[in-house]
Amino acid sequence: MTKPRLNFWQIWNMSFGFLGIQFGFALQNANVSRIFETLGAKIDDIPILWIAAPVTGLIVQPIIGHMSDKTWGRLGRRRPFFLSGALAASLALLVMPNSPVLWVAAGMLWLMDASINVSMEPFRAFVGDMLPSGQRTIGFSMQSFFIGTGAIIASALPYVITNWFGISNTAAAGAIPDSVKYSFYFGGAVFFCAVLWTVVRTKEYSPEELANYSDSESDFSKLKGGGRSSSFVSAEKFRRDGLLWLLVGLVGSLVLGLIFHQTDYGLYVLFVGSAIFGILQLIVSVFTQQEKTEGGMVTVFNDFYRMPKTMKQLAVVQFFSWFALFAMWIYTTPAVTHNIFGATDPTSELYNRGADWVGVLMAVYNGFAAVMAFVLVWLARKTNRKTVHLISLVCGGLALFSFAIIKDPNYLLVSELGIGLAWASILAMPYAILAGSLPAQKMGVYMGIFNFFIVIPQITAAAILGWYVKHVCAGDAMYALLLGGASMVIAGLLVLRVSDVDEGVVS
Repeated sequence: MTKPRLNFWQIWNMSFGFLGIQFGFALQNANVSRIFETLGAKIDDIPILWIAAPVTGLIVQPIIGHMSDKTWGRLGRRRPFFLSGALAASLALLVMPNSPVLWVAAGMLWLMDASINVSMEPFRAFVGDMLPSGQRTIGFSMQSFFIGTGAIIASALPYVITNWFGISNTAAAGAIPDSVKYSFYFGGAVFFCAVLWTVVRTKEYSPEELANYSDSESDFSKLKGGGRSSSFVSAEKFRRDGLLWLLVGLVGSLVLGLIFHQTDYGLYVLFVGSAIFGILQLIVSVFTQQEKTEGGMVTVFNDFYRMPKTMKQLAVVQFFSWFALFAMWIYTTPAVTHNIFGATDPTSELYNRGADWVGVLMAVYNGFAAVMAFVLVWLARKTNRKTVHLISLVCGGLALFSFAIIKDPNYLLVSELGIGLAWASILAMPYAILAGSLPAQKMGVYMGIFNFFIVIPQITAAAILGWYVKHVCAGDAMYALLLGGASMVIAGLLVLRVSDVDEGVVS
């Protein structure tokens, strides 16, 4: 048996929840730096405040992926996580713009991102569960469409509320403008309702049904280079690698503190994270030695070490792609307001006009991504997914470079088209390529592990970009966008190394 092909509206309904998820992400991406600056954050402190988002994803997504693989109840396998994450994220969106001080805003970002991740990760696995191989590209592209559509509205909301409804986009020093507050309130409602639509309008295959679909249980021979077998990774390997990561973390932290007297906490995150990764592996080595291998942590680490070859190749592409995106999300607001609008005071009308314009720019790139989502499916049929992804990423990198030479903010709208093309491809092509190499019974946990290579570059960016902008670029945020552009071009070139085991299976 093979999975039945779903019609357009079935794929529409199963993807509709991403409209709400992206509402949350887009409001966060377009406005959190603005909220932080309003509450007193310095420009070189912003990346470390943002680090909550990727750290949360790194922890939450593989856990949720593993749990959703093992879940089956009245709501199904993935839908309980859609709904619980949506409820918590919607509440966080209501609270975030009312943060009285900076540390509360940083804490709410952490809570909001954790909740969004609980909803988002199972949506990726949902496509692999429900669609046959030939429809996965259209499935992930449909998600890209809703991501783009949701982000158009969410990113532009403060601008629209101010310019169409006359609600103020300025406030007293240390206060969040009403235009931002009302945008977050509306976003919370949309988030919950959109996810609820998918929960109500879709029906999942039971574990027994999935087991009967021959193409749903990806043959283990597809895991080329993964070296997967029924045995577990040895306790000795976990112990050896754990000690190495722990040593790197401890030595790096000591060098920063005792030799360089470094007070930039972002750099410590990398080394502390390395030490924690090492400690976790040492714990797993003890469990493995004692043959206690049924726990989720042991399972996740074993699956991490035995990733398919295609997944390893895509991981490198993802690292450079998402480093570029995170640099853009953090620094577009300060780069545009400071360099193009000439505003440095976050309480001034000129600064807030520039910040509103950044929301419009983000709406444009997301809108173009929504349109291009289905064009990319057509292009993938005519060529292949790797070629589409290569071209899209290079266009996105060149668009980021253009920010440094454009002086009229209206011309930045053209740059956003290149970014939108890259964004549409990033949201669809890697997942479509990846899903064909994964076994169905591990779809959730592997999609969660794949998220490592989204959040690790974001953690890296949050850790080093503050130091880079402050010490190398004399506080000029524009250089962070240039670094992001270079990173995205590198990602495009690395696509050439990826093996697409389902190449040509696009319909």
